[in-house]
Amino acid sequence: MKIATFNVNGVKGRLPRLLEWLQEAQPDVACLQEIKTADATFPIKPFEDAGYGVLVHGQRAHHGVAILARGETPVEVRRGLPGEPEDVAARWLEAKVRGLHVVSVYLPNGNPVPSPNFDYKQRWMERLVAYGEDLLAAGAPTVLAGDFNVVPTNADIYNAGSWRFDAVLQPETREKWERFVAQGWVDATRHLHPKERIYTFWVNEAAFHRNAGFRMDFLMLSPALVPALQATGVDAAHRGREKPSDHAPVWIEVDEAAVARSSAS
Repeated sequence: MKIATFNVNGVKGRLPRLLEWLQEAQPDVACLQEIKTADATFPIKPFEDAGYGVLVHGQRAHHGVAILARGETPVEVRRGLPGEPEDVAARWLEAKVRGLHVVSVYLPNGNPVPSPNFDYKQRWMERLVAYGEDLLAAGAPTVLAGDFNVVPTNADIYNAGSWRFDAVLQPETREKWERFVAQGWVDATRHLHPKERIYTFWVNEAAFHRNAGFRMDFLMLSPALVPALQATGVDAAHRGREKPSDHAPVWIEVDEAAVARSSAS
């Protein structure tokens, strides 16, 4: 089973590229971020025609997340990260699909530093840490897939010094990320490729062509899912196509039989 995450940077404007990727990559589950459209205006039919059921938590012009599943419609569990009821930004969508607990995540960027945006990012991450414990305590095989707007280490960016004032590299951001990971969440990419330079985001076309990138898109696995992990990769070539997103899709492959066993245990 192939599970992917893709910050599309506007689902309507990237629709040809997104459908092209779905046809080529054939993910069984795809978590999308920054769809930038409301539920009612999300272009569901092209995805249904491509064989995918769709679950959407949208927002007009900003943010927005979705989950696609081949041959079935994901069963919604929750929309919105708990802990701040007044926060209505569409950044979290949780569902059951193909024996997995799947979350599409779009963490706040937080720039500039300091600012109310950065304060919001820190509160959001505290909520992620708190709810992350609840998800792990439930024991289900779980994957949090998305754009986390965190660069965990200097090995995850082409030049940390050039971006040292950015919210994604701040000590406060990294400290909360480390607390989240310490709960038991496993970064699938680093689990299989602990030392390789891997990027998922390039700020512009010139940066892509010289591979001056960031790694900010992750598939974070609960311990129950790690034994099923078989492979992971980044479809970086899609960043170089016509009118692309500034992110590339990231994917994992898991043993579906192992997922089923962990779901039953």
